[in-house]
Amino acid sequence: MAEVSPVEIEQFQQSAKELQKKVSNKIRYLQTLLNAVQAHDDRLIYQLIDGENYSHQIMQAKHGTADAGNERLLNDVTAQISQYLSINLLSYLKETYPFFYFQQTGLGNYQFFFGNWWDRRLFGTLDILKVAFEFDEIEYQKLKRAFELEQENKRLNSDQIAVISQQTDQLQALINSQAERDQQKEKIRQQLKQLAQEKVLPWEASKIRENKQQLVSQLSELTDQDEKAQKAYKLIRESQKDVLKLSKEDTLIGYEKQSIVAKFGSFENFEARNKSLYRDYIADLIATKGRVKIENE
Repeated sequence: MAEVSPVEIEQFQQSAKELQKKVSNKIRYLQTLLNAVQAHDDRLIYQLIDGENYSHQIMQAKHGTADAGNERLLNDVTAQISQYLSINLLSYLKETYPFFYFQQTGLGNYQFFFGNWWDRRLFGTLDILKVAFEFDEIEYQKLKRAFELEQENKRLNSDQIAVISQQTDQLQALINSQAERDQQKEKIRQQLKQLAQEKVLPWEASKIRENKQQLVSQLSELTDQDEKAQKAYKLIRESQKDVLKLSKEDTLIGYEKQSIVAKFGSFENFEARNKSLYRDYIADLIATKGRVKIENE
């Protein structure tokens, strides 16, 4: 074996020290996390798995203290961590948001519905590691808009229902005027028959053609209205279904609004609480030292 120079030996020793330091750091990190799990210290677990978020929101540090290298060691167990942390978090959320109902969709994955009433809405998913709601944007904006429309004394679908109702009234009027149109058509046919039987002088031919064309146009327009009237029954039934669907949605959103006001007082307070949820929950963990009491095995 070739001799190793003093410089190479020094480099080897330095590399060994650096490797030992890094490995020891990772072992300490994982051991600290293990101890936190065994002690059911969820607060410390949140700090360990996402130091950046914890620093900014809890310690309000300008510069985060994230340990990204060590945190990446957990990439293959995030589902298990999320499942573990869900126990305390769901207990807290059920008290804070009593109108949200959570449903597990996989290991550490949860979606939530608004309300326990019939035809309730799927409202989003829960990010357990971030302690944050990921709202369905469409459903959330409907709720927000419904609160804004209160100032106009309207519900979310008031304008749309009014438009459909007006269209339905027009269709019904078209159906109701069938007898009147039949009389007009018969009158026009008699006039056309009379024109066809009249002897026309050459200098009157142009005027007669013009009158005949006007009558034909009137008859065609009435016939078009007849065809629309025949389709109107189906359109009215479809419109009634649409109005019923929109009215049901307004009713459900009404329940949601009542639930939010009863718990938070206003939609603005609800939004503010959503934004501070991570800080509020960590503060609760600190105050209660864990909400679920589980004895160490």
